[in-house]
Amino acid sequence: MKRWWTTVGALAAALVLQVMLAPHLAIGGVTPNILLLVVITLSFVEGPSAGAIAGFVAGLLLDLLSTAPVGAWALVLSAVGYTGGMLQENLFAEGWLAPVTVAIVAALLADSAYLLALTILGVGPAFWESLVRAVLPRALYNSVLVIVAYPWLARFLRADKSMKSFRRLA
Repeated sequence: MKRWWTTVGALAAALVLQVMLAPHLAIGGVTPNILLLVVITLSFVEGPSAGAIAGFVAGLLLDLLSTAPVGAWALVLSAVGYTGGMLQENLFAEGWLAPVTVAIVAALLADSAYLLALTILGVGPAFWESLVRAVLPRALYNSVLVIVAYPWLARFLRADKSMKSFRRLA
């Protein structure tokens, strides 16, 4: 986290958007997970350590906003942030298609892992029904948001501000 203030600013903005905007963007009862999208992008840009820290903070914020057990989102987003950061060096070879694809898969796996954690803790809804009714639609929703938001967010978070196009995000 070379520029920690942009990380803190991105997480704070995502929290505000998650609380104030996400409920109004609900489609069929499915709301986007804006903090997840920011964690994924931060991990791709900053690396595994920063991704894990940002994931833990964002997850703790999500846990405090929900009625679920505290720590479930923190654990899941820490793992997502660390794993995404591990892929950092291989993702930015060319363009933004590979990071967006990995972000889509990460969003699907994060929501699935959160559902699994709630099921293991015994406080979650029925696993298979929730997977079909909540996780898959939310992953699809987040996928659309990743495609739209990732290039802009990555550009904002990168230390190299001399970019002229999205083609060179590395």
